[in-house]
Amino acid sequence: MRNFLLLGILVLAVTVASNSLFVVKQTERAVMLQFGEIVNADIEPGLHVKMPLVNTVRKFDARILTEDSPRQRYLTLEQKALEVDSYAKWRIVDVGQFYISTRGEIATAGRLLAQRINDGLRDQIGARNLQEVVAGERDQLMLDLTADLNENTAADIGIEVIDVRVKRIDLPDDVRSSVYDRMITERNREAQELRSRGEELAIGIR
Repeated sequence: MRNFLLLGILVLAVTVASNSLFVVKQTERAVMLQFGEIVNADIEPGLHVKMPLVNTVRKFDARILTEDSPRQRYLTLEQKALEVDSYAKWRIVDVGQFYISTRGEIATAGRLLAQRINDGLRDQIGARNLQEVVAGERDQLMLDLTADLNENTAADIGIEVIDVRVKRIDLPDDVRSSVYDRMITERNREAQELRSRGEELAIGIR
């Protein structure tokens, strides 16, 4: 009987200990909850202790994640229609705010970010003409959009946007033709300038 009692105590002790300890990996961040309320908002990687039945722990991927935004239609400064596919690289930087704003759901964070990207692209594309969007200022557009997103995403959602990129821009047929014609004209102009400079140099050498 005594042996059974000791065994029971040992099993209970092991159970309590196993439920009291938890590990946060290097690729994770975590929050500790007490009856649904956050009591530790940013638990660093390592071994930690919690109170069984009182505390619960939610862990989240701290690596860089990707959000693919659905194709959307936008208008340029001169009211030319474009269909744009984009994606963003992001990560959690404030796990407490992330949990509060999304209830810890990565999918919810993705939807919130996608909506902000959609609004941001509409503003950025709407402020530029077609040539600037397609070729001239495409990289700057992405940099401006990323900077604008990061003004509020950490405070609102607890995430940082690392980068936003356009995967594809589809143009209506009439718009595509005008863009290609303009690009060809521009290339021909540059080629003519180079030829003229070459002729001037040749005359100077003579």
